[in-house]
Amino acid sequence: MSSGFSKTHLEHVTRVLRTAENAPTLPVPNVILDSWRRSVQQHKLDPASLQGPRILEAHQLHEHRERVDDFLHLAGDEMSRLHYRVRDADYCVMLTDPLGCTVDLRIESTIRSEYRRAGMDVGTCWSESEEGTTGVCAVLIDKQPVTVHKHDHFRAAFIGITCSAAPVFSPTGEIIAVLDVSSVRAPDNRRSQHLIRQMVIQSATDLENAYFMYSTQDFWVLRAHPLPGYVDSQPQCLFAWDRDGRIQALNPAARRLLLQRCGRIPSHIEEAFAGARLPAFGDDNLYYLQSMGLHVRLKAPRRNTAAPQATPVASALDPKVAQALEMAVRVKDRGLPVLIHGETGAGKEHFALQLHAASKRRDKPFITINCAAIPESLIESELFGYAAGAFTGASAKGMRGLLQQADGGTLFLDEIGDMPLTLQTRLLRVLSEGEVAPLGGVRPQPIDVHVVCASHRDLAALVEAGSFREDLFFRLSGARFEIPPLRERKDKLTLINTLLDDECHRTGERLELSETALELLLNYSWPGNMRQLHHVLRYACAVCKSQIIGVRDLPKPLSASAPMISVETVSGSPERQALIDALVRNRWKPLLAAQELGISRATLYRKVNQHGIKMPGKGSYN
Repeated sequence: MSSGFSKTHLEHVTRVLRTAENAPTLPVPNVILDSWRRSVQQHKLDPASLQGPRILEAHQLHEHRERVDDFLHLAGDEMSRLHYRVRDADYCVMLTDPLGCTVDLRIESTIRSEYRRAGMDVGTCWSESEEGTTGVCAVLIDKQPVTVHKHDHFRAAFIGITCSAAPVFSPTGEIIAVLDVSSVRAPDNRRSQHLIRQMVIQSATDLENAYFMYSTQDFWVLRAHPLPGYVDSQPQCLFAWDRDGRIQALNPAARRLLLQRCGRIPSHIEEAFAGARLPAFGDDNLYYLQSMGLHVRLKAPRRNTAAPQATPVASALDPKVAQALEMAVRVKDRGLPVLIHGETGAGKEHFALQLHAASKRRDKPFITINCAAIPESLIESELFGYAAGAFTGASAKGMRGLLQQADGGTLFLDEIGDMPLTLQTRLLRVLSEGEVAPLGGVRPQPIDVHVVCASHRDLAALVEAGSFREDLFFRLSGARFEIPPLRERKDKLTLINTLLDDECHRTGERLELSETALELLLNYSWPGNMRQLHHVLRYACAVCKSQIIGVRDLPKPLSASAPMISVETVSGSPERQALIDALVRNRWKPLLAAQELGISRATLYRKVNQHGIKMPGKGSYN
């Protein structure tokens, strides 16, 4: 974009802000004008800037995606359906996390490069404090669907883009994602975006409801709609409560209905439906609640949920990790703090997620904060929140801190060794007294939160050096668990297959690893651990031009070591090739490959040995 367009946009923004107070009509919607004012007054941004959006480093993107991992798997299909409806008009579909970072994308390959230059790519960040007015940040701030059309953007870098975005709320009422449809080729008329905006809102609602049903499988769930034909397919209101009748989750429509009906959100389902007769437990027929004008159907919890499973994926884990997870669940459910130690990228947050999912708090929030990734000046407000007007630039409504958001659940403090000493003192007080005081707040508020910490550093050594409080160290290290580095794990084949499956699901591709490439991955030293493995597989999927990922598709540090791997090729017979093809298609799982070939597993092993096929990580079968 030329400097001439940049100068013209600067003059436009300046003129609108100068004359807005006295103008009878505004050239931009109020939500845009308010954002422009914040961009100038609070964030000190330049409307003439042509700089593109900030892009996350690969390891940062991995961390952002991990935090919403379950949601991403669920969101993929809905994003693909929405993209199918808008792709012919050259729109892309983006999904961002609650911090405004793009964690998934759907776009036609023919226009990917053009859109990437415009800033629409996985890993781009759209916070108002950095980029000014955008569709994503407007949704995150106002929690409403919005269209930001071309010159509505604050910075000149984005005035060629049109964005229609909508929030996706979690079952507990927090924004979990923003769904955005954008184009660099949209018509100039703002009204042309009306249909696109409605599509985004509907897809966001469908995704919201799907995630609600996924997250509340262990609760009683009431689906409701004014029209009986929509109760099952497109429910308007969703209510979830536990076996004691305590309300655990509501979708936005249900939340609005209860606020209108009761003036607040009741804690018990009987209070919420006072005067209305709910279906009896176990009755899944369709009923009409005349007093509320809703047709409803009750869904019972899934069975066998009384006792949590100690190790939900133990059979797929490295024995050391599985044993650590089982012990950690026992410790955590007794209220003891857990400290996880391991090399950077070894999977400490994933271990914490599994621990939370297997514990008694699995139906409550799991909140993560990386103490090393957030500036020191922001950690305090992120952890403890702040009251309205606590400081210059603070939200007029205040903000709930992560400790409060994790109430009843688990707060995972990654890289706790990087927490400033002043905040260590405040955290210790919270853990000791069970209450938190937001910045600028008058009254402490009680919380019930289990803290799980992780660090790649030796906290005992930090205590000796005086950079970590000794009393906090003993408070946090009730039980310590070591996560082995990837090079020492016995489940590398399972991890590689799982991550490759995830990447293929994200992109809609179906790729497999060749025998040599898989053997190379299994024998590599992995100094960057799980994080490096994830990046290597993502790179390989991006550059691979066929259905089979070969050594040539791996990054140079790995592919350069390929000659050191000896792979026997005893014969080049069609039968040998058929065996290898079946094994590759089935991720080197002998049972599945044998079933595909119509032979027994014993016969498969005999033929593998006969043809000198080296099973990755195992060698030949003798």
